[in-house]
Amino acid sequence: MKSLVTLISLFFAFAPLWAQSGEWRFAVSGDARNCGDVVMPAIAQGVTADGARFYWHLGDFRALVEFDEDMVGRAGAGKLTVRSYLNTAWDDFIDSQLKPFGNLPVFLAIGNHELESARNRGDYVTQFGDWLVTPLLEKQRLADDPKDHKTKPYYHWIQGQIDFITLDNASHDQFSSAQVGWFEGLLKRAAANPEIKTVVVGMHAALPDSLSAGHSMNEWAEGIESGRRVYQDLLAFKSNTHKNVYLLASHSHFLMENIFNTYYILSHGGVLPGWIVGTAGAVRYRLPRESARAKIAKTDVYGYLLANVHPHATIDFSFRDVTQKDVPQTALQRFQAATVEQCFTGNKSDYQP
Repeated sequence: MKSLVTLISLFFAFAPLWAQSGEWRFAVSGDARNCGDVVMPAIAQGVTADGARFYWHLGDFRALVEFDEDMVGRAGAGKLTVRSYLNTAWDDFIDSQLKPFGNLPVFLAIGNHELESARNRGDYVTQFGDWLVTPLLEKQRLADDPKDHKTKPYYHWIQGQIDFITLDNASHDQFSSAQVGWFEGLLKRAAANPEIKTVVVGMHAALPDSLSAGHSMNEWAEGIESGRRVYQDLLAFKSNTHKNVYLLASHSHFLMENIFNTYYILSHGGVLPGWIVGTAGAVRYRLPRESARAKIAKTDVYGYLLANVHPHATIDFSFRDVTQKDVPQTALQRFQAATVEQCFTGNKSDYQP
């Protein structure tokens, strides 16, 4: 008993105030292609230092349609060929970008670039099965349906009064009717479960009609129809249950908060809290013309959203920048100095959604 009292005393003496208050944290960002091997180790270091319980990656791990600049600029790596690049790109992502998180849980969402170069969802599930069939996710899947033994790119888990839902909109046949049916079943169970206070939905491309509509599910007909249905489902869920709803996406390579503050959304039910955080290493885009309507809009930055979860499962999000000086020495030693410099001072595009 004395040792237990001592441990409790040490916790309150050394734990940060946010942890003592019953709060906890998680982190999220997406789009790590191009310079992710340089940027993601810095993100992992920051996420760990911030005491996050997990990191959520919202897709686009490697480019696959062209060589990623970090792989080209690796010191002493030799010249890449198309074959050698495609054969090693996903293994490189695991070794260079996921391993720096150590034992911290990482959840993955599928992005459109995971389906480039003739790859399919079966390839994705095979390569990243260790992250899709964790004991936590498998237990949750079988608790929902004891007959569901199929691993899918979309999934969910419940943690700390929050239902975290990862959706798959990586191709133009999504959201499929099967995925929408699964999602709507989750919302019904979350509505009926008094222990769930909040739903957080993460995906690669933002739902339709956001401030970045030009680079979102608005790009394809099925995306518009099914994406609007999912948004309306979430509006109804929030209205009927008075529970919290938060939406997270990447795909557009910048940071933006309050992405659903658009005329269309305002005239079709109301604005849900939403963020785009495509800031994990991908070539940086220009901000959309409508970005003035966002609460926060930044480009030419790298980093992650840090989520502070309060005791009643409300969440505050803040952006944590990572800069060139944050890149760990172990990562810096792997690259030509010009590559690291270019990743931070360059790696920009004139593309404007």
